Amino acid sequence: MSACMKVETHIPFLEALFEPWRTVIGEDYAGYRNHVYRMVQFTWAIKDQQGQPLTEDDKKKIMIAGVFHDIGIWVDNTLDYLEPSVPPAMQYLQDNQLEDWCDEIRLMITEHHKLRQYNGEHQGIVELFRKGDLVDFSLTAITFNLPKHYIKEMKSALPNAGFHLGLLKKGLKWFLRHPINPVPMMKW
Repeated sequence: MSACMKVETHIPFLEALFEPWRTVIGEDYAGYRNHVYRMVQFTWAIKDQQGQPLTEDDKKKIMIAGVFHDIGIWVDNTLDYLEPSVPPAMQYLQDNQLEDWCDEIRLMITEHHKLRQYNGEHQGIVELFRKGDLVDFSLTAITFNLPKHYIKEMKSALPNAGFHLGLLKKGLKWFLRHPINPVPMMKW
């Protein structure tokens, strides 16, 4: 198993990114944290499977986008969370003099629930991020050929902790209020 296929349960950079949001996320924190850890590492592993290692900057971009990609659920209390997830990420980048990464991270966030392959600016990292999230969002029904033992180890080390059930509950509440637009975060 390569270094990118190792399951990490504590990544200091991710922990630092999460810390200011712990209270905002509240009771969903453990589930969201584990979702982000899984999807970030699935993203890295997909790239590793392609035989193309990520740069340290690309790993950081994926971690930043990972922490912020669904944050609008809690910031705006909405299931239509793609656009509300962008401003906190942009603020983080500005506060840390990483403005050069804004376009990539904005696209990683806004396009991560695209049902079809993303084709456009920054396609490589945006599509990679979409795939990594899809592995976890689909409850690993879609794996992009990641090894079963790796997925099993990831799910064991970083359990769901109610993340998908919480999304389902939020989705049902949303549907009752917005039956014409039941999954606003999904894009064709």
